[in-house]
Amino acid sequence: MNRVKESGQVQFKLLSIIMVLLLLFLQYRLWYSSGGIKDMIALKKQLASQTQVNDVLKKQNDALLHQVQYLQSNQDAVESRARQELGMIKKDETFYQVMK
Repeated sequence: MNRVKESGQVQFKLLSIIMVLLLLFLQYRLWYSSGGIKDMIALKKQLASQTQVNDVLKKQNDALLHQVQYLQSNQDAVESRARQELGMIKKDETFYQVMK
């Protein structure tokens, strides 16, 4: 009877060791393998960074869209911009350049 009891204890200890090793193996895979928690944390940081970049670009796009809409709706703004930035003049206008 003692041998049966000792055999049961050995089997229980062996099973416990196997279960602990299995748990350690699964924890290692969970944290460090490809697609694990370590990768997930890195991806979250990358997502936060990209979100900030996207926000800046969206603000720039909105400003450009507003500018385009203003130019499309206001002919005087187009003329003013053409005169200032491109040096254009209207037909039958005389251009004078003052030198100092």
